[in-house]
Amino acid sequence: MDTLEKIKFDNFGLIPSIVQDFKTGEVLMLAWMNKESLRLTIKNQQAVYYSRSRKKLWFKGEESGHVQHIKAIYTDCDNDTILLKVEQVGGIACHTGRKSCFFQKLVGDNWESVAKVIKDPKQIYG
Repeated sequence: MDTLEKIKFDNFGLIPSIVQDFKTGEVLMLAWMNKESLRLTIKNQQAVYYSRSRKKLWFKGEESGHVQHIKAIYTDCDNDTILLKVEQVGGIACHTGRKSCFFQKLVGDNWESVAKVIKDPKQIYG
């Protein structure tokens, strides 16, 4: 059986992908994949996603240099979610210049930033 045939993509041909630091277990981001991005990720052992806003493949790190080297790929029990364990180059997964995209914590009725910017996005993206 083809590896990708087991995967249950949604009605838009997408599947959510949770991205986790392979050493610490910290969740770095959630991104979407289509069949082609998952195929390329498996083949090249570097993360490739599908950008819903740009409607095209997104090679993680293509602009920033913050690529994600794949250490392991999992699917959940329903085969409708992917978990990528990655080595995050540069220690920055978020386009805001932070380690993780999950840096806003609900405190009372407010969202508070709980993570420092490692590198100014203007320095990353120009």
